[in-house]
Amino acid sequence: MTEPTYDVIVIGAGPVGQTRAERTRAAGLTVAVIERELVGGECSYWGCVPSKALLRPVLAVADADRVDGAREAVTGPVDATAVFRRRDRYVSDWDDSGQADWVRGIGADLFRGHGRLDGRRRVTVTAADGEVIALTARQAVAVCIGSTAALPDTPGVAEANPWTNRGGTESSTVPARLAVVGGGGVAVELATAWQGLGSSVTLLVRGSSVLTRMEPFVGEYVARGLRDAGVDVRLGVSVKEVQRPGGDGPIIVRLDDGSDLEVEEILFATGRAPLTGEVGLDTVGLAPGSWLDTDDTLRVRGVEGDWLYAVGDANHRALLTHQGKYQARVAAAAIVARAAGGDVDMSAWSPFVATADTVAVPQAFFTDPEAGSVGLTAQQAADTGLRTRVVDIAIGEVVTGAKLYADGYPGQARMVVDEDHGHLLGVTMVGPGVAEMLHSATVAVAGQVPVDRLWHAVPCFPTVSELWLRMLEAYRDSGAP
Repeated sequence: MTEPTYDVIVIGAGPVGQTRAERTRAAGLTVAVIERELVGGECSYWGCVPSKALLRPVLAVADADRVDGAREAVTGPVDATAVFRRRDRYVSDWDDSGQADWVRGIGADLFRGHGRLDGRRRVTVTAADGEVIALTARQAVAVCIGSTAALPDTPGVAEANPWTNRGGTESSTVPARLAVVGGGGVAVELATAWQGLGSSVTLLVRGSSVLTRMEPFVGEYVARGLRDAGVDVRLGVSVKEVQRPGGDGPIIVRLDDGSDLEVEEILFATGRAPLTGEVGLDTVGLAPGSWLDTDDTLRVRGVEGDWLYAVGDANHRALLTHQGKYQARVAAAAIVARAAGGDVDMSAWSPFVATADTVAVPQAFFTDPEAGSVGLTAQQAADTGLRTRVVDIAIGEVVTGAKLYADGYPGQARMVVDEDHGHLLGVTMVGPGVAEMLHSATVAVAGQVPVDRLWHAVPCFPTVSELWLRMLEAYRDSGAP
């Protein structure tokens, strides 16, 4: 076996691994990148990119249907075949050669195969033909391998060959009937997409609402929107058993309320699981198959020598592509500083610590209506013991730009204010197009911009962002100084 040596070895070439490699290469460190599947990862080929490519045509039609004069121009259903062509274009027909060329273009060496830790600062790569190469890292090894869909141990699930997010984003056949199991972001987005593409979708949610990690009103709006679009939303129901006689026919879904459901396909969106079972954690004293515990520089705790980092889904801090790329930038800065023998400032808002993972995580869901939030919900803020004030506005009733954007604009916005320090702790919005306004909220929360200063950030009239002025007015009128 040959044993090349690099400053940094990155296991995983998705968006997180690519960002990590690019930032450390930009600082002059040598980098090896290892990928066992497609360079670009889950997000590029089976997650964020294809799902949004499928959703945008569906949401564009929904937006047109809310505007007098435009709705009359929509005379037919979404062309599913054309949408699939659009999706295929955005995933480059699942050809990763362009992204592989990008990795090489930044000056990193790309190794295709299964990367596995093999003791201190050492990684082996097993290629498809069985060849094994051993690599050594001078400074750091970064585990950037993402996560995988978690399937429940419900009887019959494995034999039914269910969809996960991968089947839900790569299929080019519209099932006549589709069951979606779950109430989180993947579930509601793919239910929205496939209903719009022509499936008769049933959404099966174990809890009492959808998107329960956001403010309660978000789930109410999104569930109502799904029902208005034709989705059969069933709350408080669980799947007891799945049967697919013959392995390729219709699926019988048995529910705990005693009813049965027959569908052509079933999609499970019931959470994510770590991909660390086969990455050699046992060779460095860690438990295989576990999420990796890190400090705020993304360095894995409990590993002798402080050389192992876990970035993105593998550390379970925030399972979102943009947060993983943020972590990659932070971790790269820390690695570069440590490689140069410098100090790593661990104070709040230092470039070397992933502060936003706890105080300002933005998330957006491209349902109809869209939902977006950043920071704490009202309940989360209350649970911290902080003295807060909560302000709500009905967007379509008080924001002129929203009224012009959509006739009968459905939506609500909430901001949670830290009364003792005078800045925002969280903002949540639901309504058509709100995802494009989320970054303004993220800046306000992450920057701890005082409410008094926000009065001087004047929203352009007549845009939907006028909701910022209306929230500030509501805050003032509720008794704030």
